[in-house]
Amino acid sequence: MDAMTSLHERSLAEELAPLDAPAAVRDSVVADPMLPDAYRLAFADPEFMARREARGIRFQLELLKPDLGHQAHGIEHTVVVYGSARFVDAATAQERLALAQASGDVAQIRTAERDVRNAQRYESARAFAHLVAEHSQRQPKDKRIYICTGGGPGIMEAANRGAYEAGAANVGLNILLPHEQQGNRYITPELCFKFHYFALRKMHFMMRAKALVAFPGGFGTMDELFEVLTLVQTTKVKPVPIILFDRAFWQKLFNFDLLIEEGMISPQDVDLFHFVDTPEAAWAIIKDFYSLPD
Repeated sequence: MDAMTSLHERSLAEELAPLDAPAAVRDSVVADPMLPDAYRLAFADPEFMARREARGIRFQLELLKPDLGHQAHGIEHTVVVYGSARFVDAATAQERLALAQASGDVAQIRTAERDVRNAQRYESARAFAHLVAEHSQRQPKDKRIYICTGGGPGIMEAANRGAYEAGAANVGLNILLPHEQQGNRYITPELCFKFHYFALRKMHFMMRAKALVAFPGGFGTMDELFEVLTLVQTTKVKPVPIILFDRAFWQKLFNFDLLIEEGMISPQDVDLFHFVDTPEAAWAIIKDFYSLPD
């Protein structure tokens, strides 16, 4: 990267330095970095950059920064994993169940038993990501497929964890929420990105996606899944495998036959996605779609 594009170029670094300096040093240069300062360079003025009128610039930056990060690490192909942020691994679920049983509280026991059931989904996401990562590690760098998630806990953590345990780099696209969501500890640190705008985050999910796997989840999972289905249905993006893990859950949740009967979707629209119940079946669909080597 040459000096014209580097943030380490002297004049840019000097202008930005007060914003990163310790408070005592910063206060001697700028009274308050979040107060208006007409003389500060526009790009080094956080108060200006946070204005409503600068929203378009923030859109561009939120698109550009993660894109450059992916490019720097040679990541061109991803498998995106969606799912609930509320699931825990099997060991944690069993610990919770033991504590609940010891307490004798019926409501706690019921909740803990549900956690144990959902932990099977966590472990399936972990195993699936491990399969993808193991395969990827054997391929030339430009052919590798990387696990990408929303970067949070639950199914997202499980998928990042599976890739991490296989020794593979993996991506987390975190989102700023009212209740602060931190990136889970299994994401490759250089590939843990933070977004303010859901729209830009979802764009990054799709930009490199070679497949999408949706595990059971809540509103966020539904939002992401149906946006992908809409984009593929309307040919805004090329077809990719869209895999719904846990057939019984999805068929109980959505009556796709009713949508066909009422003329709201076409019969062929249900061919846009696949139901699976095992990590191996999900990976087999992706391998077959792209004729990937063993």
